Amino acid sequence: MVEFLIEYGMFLAKSSTVVLLFLVAVGGVLLMLMRTRSKSLDEERLEVKKLNEKYEQMSVILKSVTLPKKAFKQALKELKIRQKEDQKVSGDTERKRIYVLNFQGDVRASEVSSLREGITAILTVAKSSDEVVVLLESAGGVVHGYGLAASQLQRIRDKGVTLTVAVDKVAASGGYMMACVASRIIAAPFAIIGSIGVIGQMPNFNRLLKNLDIDYEQITAGEYKRTLTVFGENTDKGRQKAQEELDDTHRLFKEFVVENRSETDIDTIATGEHWYGRRALELKLVDELCTSDDYLCAAAEHADIFLVKYSHRKRLVERLFSSAASLFNGL
Repeated sequence: MVEFLIEYGMFLAKSSTVVLLFLVAVGGVLLMLMRTRSKSLDEERLEVKKLNEKYEQMSVILKSVTLPKKAFKQALKELKIRQKEDQKVSGDTERKRIYVLNFQGDVRASEVSSLREGITAILTVAKSSDEVVVLLESAGGVVHGYGLAASQLQRIRDKGVTLTVAVDKVAASGGYMMACVASRIIAAPFAIIGSIGVIGQMPNFNRLLKNLDIDYEQITAGEYKRTLTVFGENTDKGRQKAQEELDDTHRLFKEFVVENRSETDIDTIATGEHWYGRRALELKLVDELCTSDDYLCAAAEHADIFLVKYSHRKRLVERLFSSAASLFNGL
């Protein structure tokens, strides 16, 4: 019996040691992974990619597969001749430059930080003969966020640089607030455009709290410090004030659109409705029906096109949540 207990104890000790070593190894791997990802997320950098080269590479790859060998060699020869001619021309006179920015909007307009840095970088080198193209996709969100985003685009116009906004899918509400700043708006035929309106909504749990015999206390200083509340009892006076604030925001929105696109009939387009690209063109909400791909491919014939992307530093909390999510997704 004593020998059995000794052997069993030795077995437990060995097993515990193996488990402990395994946990230490896994912990070390996870720690290295977290540090690596934290470093990559902590970088703050500006990325620039010349799209002309991308288009040429795509064309060469496709021709290598579809053309006979002799025809492909001839196409390569013509490409080299054209590249030499472009270099010769650029040596005498500078070609137009087009800087491309992406803006994928969410409710909080959280990409404004990257947008503003990208614009700042571009404006340090852009000339009046250049152009900035913003590939915009947003259904809108908070007023102050999209107001700031629109103001960032206005910086381009203020510097005398042509601003083109390309909408392939949607530029509605706050998204259109940004788009209307542009010198020209192009949109795909079925892109969603407009929604010049304002909405405010919130649930109210006051009756539920009363049924549960729960009191809710709210203390304010200032008659209209809080007009509507989630847990308190809303009043008609508070609702009226909230409506007045919403109406005033709508007026400011309409005035902003008129300042930037005076050719529109603001009473017709500021109803909160949205339209597809074809109808938006008729209402003068956009200037041309064209996808961003067609626009940039055509522009590549006479201009150097650069995709500009600014990767913004993430806060500690964002890094932790991002790393945790990545680890779980990898399981």
